[in-house]
Amino acid sequence: MTFTIRPFALADTEAVVELWTLCDLVRPWNNPYLDIQCKLTTQADLFLVACKDDLVVGSAMVGYEGHRGWVYYLAVHPEQQKQGIAHALMAQAEQLLIERGCPKIQLLVRRNNDKVVAFYEAQGYEVSDVLVLGKRLIED
Repeated sequence: MTFTIRPFALADTEAVVELWTLCDLVRPWNNPYLDIQCKLTTQADLFLVACKDDLVVGSAMVGYEGHRGWVYYLAVHPEQQKQGIAHALMAQAEQLLIERGCPKIQLLVRRNNDKVVAFYEAQGYEVSDVLVLGKRLIED
């Protein structure tokens, strides 16, 4: 069965939140509905979903602030993994960033997620020796 990649539509909200939950991407300190709402105010065309038979089976939230491109919420439904969907979403994300003149793409992966690190390394990504610092400015 083939899949398509298209920009997120508001009607995809529940399916995407369910997908993120299934893929263990939702955390108590991040409200996924607010994350979607915020993304739709900035570069909404860089929020991608992969669909099979009109069902959302994948997502990637892409951003570019003029210096680096970022990818968040790359997810593929567990029953649809190993079919090239994540690879296609990343290829589309990279192409969209290249079209905007973005010189480098980065993403965050939880340190203990060896499976996902291996996926990205197979796509040509390298682990960077950086420390991520964060500060909550607005509570979800």
